[in-house]
Amino acid sequence: MHAIREQYVEAVEILLAWEEHYHVPGDPYSWEAVDRTSSAFTPDITPLILAAHMNNYEILKILLDRGATLPMPHDVRCGCDECVMSSEMDSLRHSQSRISAYKALTSPSLIALSSRDPLLTAFELSWELRRLSRMENEFREEYNEMRAQCQTFATSLLDHTRTSLELEVMLNHNPEGEHWEPGERDSLERLKLAIKYKQKKVSITPDTDWPSSTSRR
Repeated sequence: MHAIREQYVEAVEILLAWEEHYHVPGDPYSWEAVDRTSSAFTPDITPLILAAHMNNYEILKILLDRGATLPMPHDVRCGCDECVMSSEMDSLRHSQSRISAYKALTSPSLIALSSRDPLLTAFELSWELRRLSRMENEFREEYNEMRAQCQTFATSLLDHTRTSLELEVMLNHNPEGEHWEPGERDSLERLKLAIKYKQKKVSITPDTDWPSSTSRR
């Protein structure tokens, strides 16, 4: 955990190799066995979450290649036993754990490495964070900051297109529909999604009629 926080990639690789060699199946990993009451890291912080908070592409890839996963947090209104117990014990810590998870999920490097459809993932996360910002007023600023990061990431993907053809392919891609071919009528499925999810940073430029990552408020 300290190696990840210091973004010491070589140390992370060496420590993981040691862990894989000496770990006994069924036993907790070393970072799980640490007494978190006297640790610099709270119990909700895993190596993957910490690496995502640092937005360190190399360390995230190392952890993901070894099978690390980060599930979506339970809904803010979840009534499962785990959520009820956690909220009753410490409601503030419960909310902060959710924020910590979303902060990791909105890491541009994590989205790029783990999502089959990064643009859609960014749109969906932005929409969910918008909902959370309205439901948890005391943490509105944190959720809005993460939402802005998702929108910036989505538009930066469009910035990286090198040709008008690449841009057309991205904007007309529909994972649930028929495959779009160059020369066909533009469906602009991604622009429709941007409108659906209220992605304000994706706009129409007057000179090209194509969505641009330039934000015009």
